[in-house]
Amino acid sequence: MDSNSHPQGYNQAPITAEPVPELRHPGPRKRSRLLGQIVLLLLVLGLAGSLLTNLVLLSVAGVSTLDRDSRIQEEFHSLVRGGSDKIAILSIEGMILDGEGFFKRQIDRARKDAEDGNLKAIVLRVNSPGGTVSGSDYMYHHLRKLVEKTKIPLVVSMGSLAASGGYYVSMAAGDKPEVIFAEPSTWTGSIGVIIPHYSFAQLLDEWGIDEDSVASHRLKNMGSYAKPMTEEEREIFQGLVDDSFIQFKEAIKTGRPKFRKDPAALTELATGQVYTARQAKENGLIDKIGFVEDAIDRAIELAGLDKDDVEVVKYKPQPGLAALLMGARANSQAFDLAKMLELTSPRAYYLCTRLPPLGGIARP
Repeated sequence: MDSNSHPQGYNQAPITAEPVPELRHPGPRKRSRLLGQIVLLLLVLGLAGSLLTNLVLLSVAGVSTLDRDSRIQEEFHSLVRGGSDKIAILSIEGMILDGEGFFKRQIDRARKDAEDGNLKAIVLRVNSPGGTVSGSDYMYHHLRKLVEKTKIPLVVSMGSLAASGGYYVSMAAGDKPEVIFAEPSTWTGSIGVIIPHYSFAQLLDEWGIDEDSVASHRLKNMGSYAKPMTEEEREIFQGLVDDSFIQFKEAIKTGRPKFRKDPAALTELATGQVYTARQAKENGLIDKIGFVEDAIDRAIELAGLDKDDVEVVKYKPQPGLAALLMGARANSQAFDLAKMLELTSPRAYYLCTRLPPLGGIARP
C-alpha cells in the first residue's frame, strides 16, 4: 500500500531509526579505584594483624619489654584502709628458680616504702616446695639485707607447703621470738639437698643410640643421662651436695637459736622428712600455729603499732600489655627455651619432690 492509498486525514510521521541504548559497564578508572581501595583495606588489616600477632608471640615467648619492666601495685588486704602505718605482705608462690623477677621487685618496693617512712613491718607469705639452691639463697640473702637495712620486723606466714627451699627462705625472719607461723594444715621441713639424675643408658642401647659426645675431659660430661654414673662422678656430686647441705643448716641456725645451742638436734631433724605444723612446732622448726592474720598481729606487736591505724597491703604485679592480651598468667606459663635448657644441667635443689632420683644423689 502506498501513501496515496491511506484513508483521508491519516497523516503518518516519517519512520526513522532509533539507536538502541547501550549497556553501560563501569569504566576502567572506576573499577581500578575500587580494586585499590580493597587492596588498601587488606594491607591495613594485614599490618594490624601482624602487629597483634607479634605482640602475642612476644608475650608467649616471655620477652615483652613492657612486661619485663612491670611495676608493683598495692592491693588492700585487711585492717584500716588508708591507715597511717602500713604492713606489706610479700609472697613466695610456687617453685623457686632464680629468685629474681617479681619477688625481687617486691623487695625493692618494700625497701623504698620503708625508706619513705610508710612501711613499718613485713609479713612474708611462703607457699612453696622450694627450688634451686642458688634461687633459695638469693631470696634469703636479699630478705636479710632488707631487714638489716630498714630495721623493720619480718614475720613469716607459711601456707599449705613451706618445705626445703621454702623453709630455707623463711629463716630470713631472724632469731626474734615468735616470728614463724604455720597454718594447722601446713607441711614444712624437708631439710636436705638433692641433685636429680636419671640414667637412660639401657633404653638408648635398645634403640641403638650411643653416647658419642666430644669433651675436653671425661668429667666434663659427668651426670649424662645417656650413661651410668661412675663412682668418681658420684663422689664429686656428693661433695657438692654436702657443701650445700652445710649451708642449709647454717641458715637454719641463724633463724633458730635452739639449733645453735644444740646442732645435734638439727642433724636429727634434717633427714629430708616433711613435718606437719604440729610436728614442726614440737621440734622447734616453727614458733606458732596460726593463720596470716596471726602473723599480722605479731608484726604489729613487734613494730609497736596501733592496730586501729594500720593498713595491710599485698604487693601485686601491675599487668603489662602481654598480660592484657594473653591473660594475667601469660608470662608465668610461657615457654622459655633458656630455662628448659638450664633444667637439663645437673643442679642442686632445696626441693621437696616426689620425683624419684633414679641413679642419682640425695642427701638428707
